[in-house]
Amino acid sequence: METTINQPTLLARVLPLFRGFDGWLLLLVLVLAGAGLLAMYSSGYDHGTRFADHGRNMLIALALLFVVAQIPPQRLMALAPPIYAAGVALLVAVAVAGITKKGAQRWIDLGVVIQPSELLKIGMPLMLAWWFQKREGQLRAVDFAVAGLLLAMPVGLIMKQPDLGTSLLVLAAGLSVIFFAGLSWKLVLPPVLLGAVGIALIVGFEPQLCAEGVRWPVLHDYQQQRICTLLDPTRDPLGKGFHIIQGMIAIGSGGTFGKGFMAGTQTHLEFIPERTTDFIFAAFSEEFGLIGNLVLIACFLLLVWRGLAIAMHASTLFSRLMAAAVSMIFFTYAFVNMGMVSGILPVVGVPLPFISYGGTAMVTLGLSLGILMSIVRSQRDLSQAR
Repeated sequence: METTINQPTLLARVLPLFRGFDGWLLLLVLVLAGAGLLAMYSSGYDHGTRFADHGRNMLIALALLFVVAQIPPQRLMALAPPIYAAGVALLVAVAVAGITKKGAQRWIDLGVVIQPSELLKIGMPLMLAWWFQKREGQLRAVDFAVAGLLLAMPVGLIMKQPDLGTSLLVLAAGLSVIFFAGLSWKLVLPPVLLGAVGIALIVGFEPQLCAEGVRWPVLHDYQQQRICTLLDPTRDPLGKGFHIIQGMIAIGSGGTFGKGFMAGTQTHLEFIPERTTDFIFAAFSEEFGLIGNLVLIACFLLLVWRGLAIAMHASTLFSRLMAAAVSMIFFTYAFVNMGMVSGILPVVGVPLPFISYGGTAMVTLGLSLGILMSIVRSQRDLSQAR
């Protein structure tokens, strides 16, 4: 008598690979990706293949999300030291023999031209989460000091390139890990208060501090100019203040409901600089107005909230710290980009997640989401095993 063996269908073999994916997280990402495609189609209509390239970058990010989601957090943890070491080594190589473009030495040619600082956006929180996992149960002040040194090294190298935007993102990702690891408020409040006093002094003495010929310590000239331009964009309305002024005009002209898809005059008459990258939020605001902005902001806030909820239910310290760090990466990206376009933060070249054009940033986002999905899968597997 012949025995019939039923082969599983392709769908039956593929579905387990998606088991454990967080539905709410995936839904929010798809909504943001859809908003990004709409904004890119309009703002990049005369930028050749930019819309198609943006869609391709999203598909690459989605593929990375899927691949990384299959890797258990324990294996991701084992990869942390080599990823961090490779990132720092490449930053040193950039400082020694990097490629300079537009006055910044940020790239290196390894057969393919890459920007190593992007690797640290993920490598930095991975390394610090690995460090605190190894020290779990016996954390002392010296462990936080070591974490600070691990963070300061790449941030210093990135600032030297100079690349203020990326250094801020790496710093924010690292500080979020250190904070969620249990850093005392007694150590957090003094630098926050010092920063607040510094900002108040800069605002209060802006005419004197931003006068011609005055140079600030630590900051590069272009960084000082960005801060002074933020405080008073009209000091150079056709030069350094042009970006901020046109961004605010576009946001304000959108009104409550916006001018409509493909109907933004500031966008289509090319008044908005970098309208497909750093300033795409201004183009989106003009066409979709306050209502569109509120929906966009709500999606980002829900994405951050969902990431923090995943962190709360994670089974290990490493997973909790990584989920929290990834959540804060999304928050920092969105807050800084919207803030600089709206004129409340200096222009530092930070893209808006899923909306701005940029392959490297999209890859980073895909890796980050993949890590979150990996943590969710691991937690659900553990719950089922119990």
